Amino acid sequence: MIQLEDDQHGHGLTGRAPQLERRLPGHVVLVITALVGGLLVVGLTAAGSEVYEAVAEKDGLSGLDWPALELAIRWRTPLTDQLVTWFTNLGGPIGMTIIAAALTILMVWRWRSPTPLILMVIAVAGSLTFTHVGKAIVGRARPPLTDAIPPYEYAFSFPSGHTLNSTAIAGMVAYLVARRLTTRVGRAFCVIAAAIWAIAMGLSRVFLGHHWLTDVIFAWLIGLAWLALLITAHRIFLIVRDKRRTKAAATGAAAGVERPR
Repeated sequence: MIQLEDDQHGHGLTGRAPQLERRLPGHVVLVITALVGGLLVVGLTAAGSEVYEAVAEKDGLSGLDWPALELAIRWRTPLTDQLVTWFTNLGGPIGMTIIAAALTILMVWRWRSPTPLILMVIAVAGSLTFTHVGKAIVGRARPPLTDAIPPYEYAFSFPSGHTLNSTAIAGMVAYLVARRLTTRVGRAFCVIAAAIWAIAMGLSRVFLGHHWLTDVIFAWLIGLAWLALLITAHRIFLIVRDKRRTKAAATGAAAGVERPR
């Protein structure tokens, strides 16, 4: 049977979870985990829907799209154009696939666990689905080619696939690695590094004129909502599994004590 996690690890990122599980009944921890995760998912999704409405109605936050693009154009130089283009290619279909595959294989090999593969495949599948569905539904045109840095892109603009995929993949890697770490500094570094990667990737799309700012903001929000849903589901799975194992062990011990000699 495939196990979603081994027995020695699993509390790094949520360092307070073991303390809660020792102090509170299992069902209370389960409810708290579901509530916190659910609130995050709902809140991020609601924020994303507000961005979508602004784009659809061409008001509100979408009013920042042109000023952001004009600011990016003023900051461009031949060197920055080349460097940002190189960086943004890392978040493309080829670059991000290679990075995600390499990191996943490394984690599976190092930890001897299929968990990274299972969670990463789900994370990537979801982010790709959201990207394709969003582009098909909204059908938003990209910024004018005259304001973009080649090579040009012609697919629909909303949401930014580079940003959404980078957010989901970097966030999942941070979660998986941080769960194996024992220090707060190490866990904080993982989260900050993932955040910097996702933010930089999104801003690179605006800088190059390949996406509007709201394409990127929506991708950040939906990517985080998807991550929150996956991490919450994984935490609930671990809590339920651990409680079942504890109950089974207690039942087995009691049966051993009562067995006649």
